[in-house]
Amino acid sequence: MNDWTVICRVEDIPVLGARRVARPRGVDVAVFRNGEDQVFALLDRCPHKGGPLSQGIVFDTSVACPLHNQTIGLDDGCAKAPDEGCTPTFACRVEAGNVLLDPVELATKALELEAPKAGPCR
Repeated sequence: MNDWTVICRVEDIPVLGARRVARPRGVDVAVFRNGEDQVFALLDRCPHKGGPLSQGIVFDTSVACPLHNQTIGLDDGCAKAPDEGCTPTFACRVEAGNVLLDPVELATKALELEAPKAGPCR
């Protein structure tokens, strides 16, 4: 198995919030913490319009996209009915209070997806 990459401490992620992990290529990864201190990692991109999930509202094991309130499951990355679509998930674990991600996934997963482009510079 690969050596996992330490991203941060659990307490560095706000309760019911997220922290973004920049990658050299591709869209950032959002690492979420719910009210029960469970930690999840998703591509920071809503499957609907590409909104930044890291800016959404976390509740239970879901996040609401800040753009259109689409609810995405933190455990599987899939939109809750009646919405559709999925965003890639990333393997994530907690050891001794440290949040770890798989470095191979960080370097290779979902690189083909573009970050959302919004605003007048579009």
